[in-house]
Amino acid sequence: MSELKETIAPKPRMPKSVPYIIGNEAAERFSFYGIRSILATFLVAQFFNPTQNPALTATAEAQSNELTHIFVSLAYVMPLVGGIIADWFFGKYLVIFYVSILYSLGNLTLALSTHNLSLFNIGLVIIAVAAGGIKSCVSANVGDQFDKSNQSLMSKVYGWFYFSINAGSVFSTLIIPILYKSFGPSVAFGVPGILMVLATFIFWLGRKKYVRVPPAGIKKENYAFIMVTYLVKALSNRNGKTIWEAVGETYSAEAIDGVKAVNRVLMVFAFVPIFWAMWDQSLSEWVLQATKLDLNIFGKTFLPEQIQTVNPLFLLIMIPIFTYGVYPFVEKIGIKVTPLRKIGAGLFLTGASFVIIALIQTNIDHGGKPSVWWQILAYAVLSASEVMVSITGLEYAYTNSPKSMKSTMSAIWLLTVAVGNLFTAFVNSSIASGGIFSKFTGASYFWLFIAILAGFLIVFMAVAKILPEKNYVLEEANSDV
Repeated sequence: MSELKETIAPKPRMPKSVPYIIGNEAAERFSFYGIRSILATFLVAQFFNPTQNPALTATAEAQSNELTHIFVSLAYVMPLVGGIIADWFFGKYLVIFYVSILYSLGNLTLALSTHNLSLFNIGLVIIAVAAGGIKSCVSANVGDQFDKSNQSLMSKVYGWFYFSINAGSVFSTLIIPILYKSFGPSVAFGVPGILMVLATFIFWLGRKKYVRVPPAGIKKENYAFIMVTYLVKALSNRNGKTIWEAVGETYSAEAIDGVKAVNRVLMVFAFVPIFWAMWDQSLSEWVLQATKLDLNIFGKTFLPEQIQTVNPLFLLIMIPIFTYGVYPFVEKIGIKVTPLRKIGAGLFLTGASFVIIALIQTNIDHGGKPSVWWQILAYAVLSASEVMVSITGLEYAYTNSPKSMKSTMSAIWLLTVAVGNLFTAFVNSSIASGGIFSKFTGASYFWLFIAILAGFLIVFMAVAKILPEKNYVLEEANSDV
């Protein structure tokens, strides 16, 4: 009997630190998406067109959209900075803890400055910086809590982790608009701040339970350093050597191969910012459009800011449908489903969703008040495109880059979101200031993005045919056999 006991492996134990990390992330996502849910409509109503002057509508909405997309762009640039600070200097725990405090201060600033645009902008900057700092560390910090003894539980914990993200998003986009309408912006921006303070305190309570991976210091074999060396060698005398041969005098062949892999993936990622430039409008421009729709759904009138909740709900439905239904069916009828084909189809669907939005806006421009069901249809099509572009893009980056460059690819993927939002902010800035895009208001605004996407899609189809692919995951798996 005693021998039998010795052969039974101990049951893996859940790290005690996990609830503290997941709680912090859920509160942060509640705060971020809660702010986003009302930001566009709040800016118009409070600062840019408080008198609801029809003559100012286009300019006011452009100003609101510009500020909203700059906020999102900054939030997706900062993970790169936060990741470097955590990995090279301070470690993940300290970065998460201090930026959580910063996040709480940002929420407080928003709640206290709903009548002062300059202070409100400062609050947005603080939150964008803090959100980026958390985003860069929290997912990896979850993985750090596991070792070989309990690694089997990691997938379950990551399931709860991503559930907390979606739960925070759904609940905030349902609740915060109600608080905004019933109690005003100070309460609507303040409640997420209270949750963030509580989450920071809970995260601090778990400080003695965390596995803390120490910072590794500055790594010179990274993408940025190697590419700088490449440029230097390109401009210098190489004694008959190719540029990469000259770079090989300083860096290992493995590191150089990793950089080449990143550059190949970047050729695909160059077409992704237009997707984010359009997708993120569903949380700003589409919300403003919803204020002009008939919001009756099954006899109940919803708030315009709540309609965006259908996006994560559609995602929960569509991910298994595409994974177990659409993709196998397409393969069965003889069409090979590749990541690049998924992305191309996803970009096409993005354009299709905007065609619906443009037609809705045309009706509004002519004095109509269309049903919100048409916008929900657009959200459904956009969610399908998100499954094909966003999820596939992450998969493509992971499988087409070696282990040494996977963190770099994650950071670059987030930068595509930042670049896309920056472009949308530029277009709206031009409209607000009477610039080159000033004539693109109403339905023509959405047709403009459809036309730009069409151009990108045509070029992408040509590039995808000649782009080489190298699946590092398969190679690594085969090397382990």
